[in-house]
Amino acid sequence: MDSVTQAVLGASICGSLLGRQYGRKAVLSGAIIATLPDLDVFIQYGDPITAMVSHRGFSHSLFVLSAAAILVTILWRLLFPQARASAGRLGLAIWLTLITHPLLDAFTSYGTQLLWPLAATPATWSSVFIIDPLYTLALFIATVIGLIRGPVPATVRACTWALLLSSLYLAASVGAKFWAEQQATEQLKQQQVDIERVYSAAQPMNILLWRVLVRDTQDRECEVVVGLLDRLRAPKGHQYESLCLSVHSDYTRLFPPLKQLEQLRWFSDNWLRYDIIDDLLVVSDIRMSMGPGQYSFRFVVAERIANDTWLPVIPYRWASGHDIALLKPVLRRIWEPVPPLPLQEWAKRIDAGVPIPRAQADFP
Repeated sequence: MDSVTQAVLGASICGSLLGRQYGRKAVLSGAIIATLPDLDVFIQYGDPITAMVSHRGFSHSLFVLSAAAILVTILWRLLFPQARASAGRLGLAIWLTLITHPLLDAFTSYGTQLLWPLAATPATWSSVFIIDPLYTLALFIATVIGLIRGPVPATVRACTWALLLSSLYLAASVGAKFWAEQQATEQLKQQQVDIERVYSAAQPMNILLWRVLVRDTQDRECEVVVGLLDRLRAPKGHQYESLCLSVHSDYTRLFPPLKQLEQLRWFSDNWLRYDIIDDLLVVSDIRMSMGPGQYSFRFVVAERIANDTWLPVIPYRWASGHDIALLKPVLRRIWEPVPPLPLQEWAKRIDAGVPIPRAQADFP
């Protein structure tokens, strides 16, 4: 999630458990502690794919953060030697503040390595967008109350209620995700699509509109847009927007194995597509997007040097197809299912974009 959300979540946790004892210090310290895992963004890597798969790595490990919680607790007691809360209560607050950071990140589409150094596929439950004001609002209000009121019962109550409401919102997002997947797969089955795998993600800043991806047995990626309000606002017989495109995974046979590409397959759980653009092989992570052709993370992994000869390269970024102007129709689609989103038109953007200079492309 975004840094503001992580900060107010940490502030609310410490405010709930330590607000009566430490007041504003608890709220402010919780906000600072909650942002520590994201300091890994300052680490430099040799190429953008390695940077992408390494972010939310060791610094988001539940094992590492549990150990870090002990160190931070000791540091807290040194900074505030007049103990107002028991060591157990203090340690619990700091531990929860740290581990909820990667757990919340795992609810987004970007993979989080909760079990690092184990080689498990990064967690990506993808039930909330990376910025969701409705999730953040209650936590933000509680943080403001804590900073204003200090060590009074109102701080504890506000933070506790904010944590409850935000947790209920996450639970609702999981239910919405399950429902959207059921609707999308049911429609695709009626269209005779042989479903192999399913992935879904909330669209920007809400849990009412969903993008459901399906990989079929013909190496195609089918995309369906499902709105939770469609049944209420759409005309009778309404069909969700859908589009199926070839993934072109056979393009990777054109050149020897590339370590970074294998890392990307692992990181994305192989939700990738491949396109030849101007004698370059561009690989796209299709999970993070508002629609076809608007992929956030695209990389050049090989170049054609002759008719049938390809050379793997140190990966570099290819500009995403994002157009901020398309956010407006996506958000309007939440309550207006007609006209449908022009997925076929957006798919033409797959071949758009230009390489990003390598000096500017080290971090995703």
